[in-house]
Amino acid sequence: MAKKALVTGGAGFIGSHTVDALVGRDFSVRVLDSMVEQVHGRDAQPAYLPYGVEFMRGDVRDKETMRRALADVDVVFHLAAEVGVGQSMYEIVRYCDVNVVGTANLLEILANEHHHVEKLLVASSMSIYGEGRYLCPNCGPIYPSLRSEQQLADRQWELTCPHCNAVITARPTNEAKPLQPTSVYAVSKRDQEELCLAVGHAYGIPTVALRFFNTYGPRQALSNPYTGVAAIFAARLLNHHQPIIFEDGLQSRDFVHVSDIVQALMLAMEQDAANYEVFNVGTGRPMTILEVAEKLAAGLGVEVRPQLTGQFRAGDIRHCYADISKIHQTLGYRPAVNFEQGLPELLDWVRTQEAKDTGEQAVAELSAHGLTKG
Repeated sequence: MAKKALVTGGAGFIGSHTVDALVGRDFSVRVLDSMVEQVHGRDAQPAYLPYGVEFMRGDVRDKETMRRALADVDVVFHLAAEVGVGQSMYEIVRYCDVNVVGTANLLEILANEHHHVEKLLVASSMSIYGEGRYLCPNCGPIYPSLRSEQQLADRQWELTCPHCNAVITARPTNEAKPLQPTSVYAVSKRDQEELCLAVGHAYGIPTVALRFFNTYGPRQALSNPYTGVAAIFAARLLNHHQPIIFEDGLQSRDFVHVSDIVQALMLAMEQDAANYEVFNVGTGRPMTILEVAEKLAAGLGVEVRPQLTGQFRAGDIRHCYADISKIHQTLGYRPAVNFEQGLPELLDWVRTQEAKDTGEQAVAELSAHGLTKG
């Protein structure tokens, strides 16, 4: 008899690709998704969900809905979350309610009621690290706090050692790096991770937390101004508007294709070695935000240069990219798609979409709440 998987947020970007992979492994799949209009528009159900998947439209905050969603389920992929660093700083209740209380609903049912769940996988985020890991030529490994407002106002974008003031260099960030979340979103993702692992340990439910780095690929919501930067820039470019970049554009992140995120999820599901562990999921390669914007513009054939505002946002970090040695050594994960290989597929998807550009509205909202300066 086929095993049954529940994918919360399964109609979304990462969730729908996870559903595809599970169907390909002969799982019976149930999707629970609230179909937030900011992400999905007014769609009742995405056309790309495979035939035969059971679709439940409902909210993780509703306990009875969650109870029905968990019926006869063997594996849970808890991917449902409100996503958006900037927006989380002024819609604090909504982000905490969905991400933390929604997760608590799931866990309370697993703790107190009969169920068949044999494994729980939860989507965590690189945002929980805050700044990444750095190396000082004099003091060794450094885990810096946020840059001061005065430093940013002086346009001194790079970090210096808090001990000797030397310029420090970004290095791959591993799972042992102290967590320093700098946004409500990041705090809520840390809470999701730690809640799941604590309850999983207590009740003997093998649990795995995967810290996703900056994910891109087809099905990413282009009209959601709080989604991934590749989708935000693509929506701007499709409307012949300049991608808006804060600071000098040389801040770096790790961009991982959605197929590699799914690879990691399947490996973590299938291997007992993953149980009760946390793993980075990225590529180990840093790319600057400016480089991403330029590659997208070139791929779309749009002659629009990014707008470097010189402004800065509260809570923004400078550099963070993944050390993936743990997931490689433990589970055999190896990223298969680099950015240059994944870009054509993303752009093919982008060209089929009508992207409503709400980027300037999002920037205006951040400014109205005092979250952009400079």
